Amino acid sequence: MIQEIIKYNEVLKSIPTFINESPYKKNYIIEKIGMKSATFYRKLKNLEFSPTEMLNIAKIIRPEEYSLYELKKSIMEAKKDYKEGRVRDHNDVMEEIKREFLNK
Repeated sequence: MIQEIIKYNEVLKSIPTFINESPYKKNYIIEKIGMKSATFYRKLKNLEFSPTEMLNIAKIIRPEEYSLYELKKSIMEAKKDYKEGRVRDHNDVMEEIKREFLNK
């Protein structure tokens, strides 16, 4: 647990650099995360972003990295589902989709 906290603090210290080097203006980031401008700048100056706020900022300034993370997570979940037998036959799924979306 100590390592995770140390790593979080390292990331928190580097967030101003990540924001400044991103192609997005600070006002865009502020608008997207839904934070008041004064609060954002205070948290940026004092390095007081919560983990959730950090994640929301990261999703904005590094969208490709976040998309790759989500894709890897989905693949791991799919592998687990397959291993545990939570799968369905392709033809059954296609029939269900046809019934649900084409017969309305």
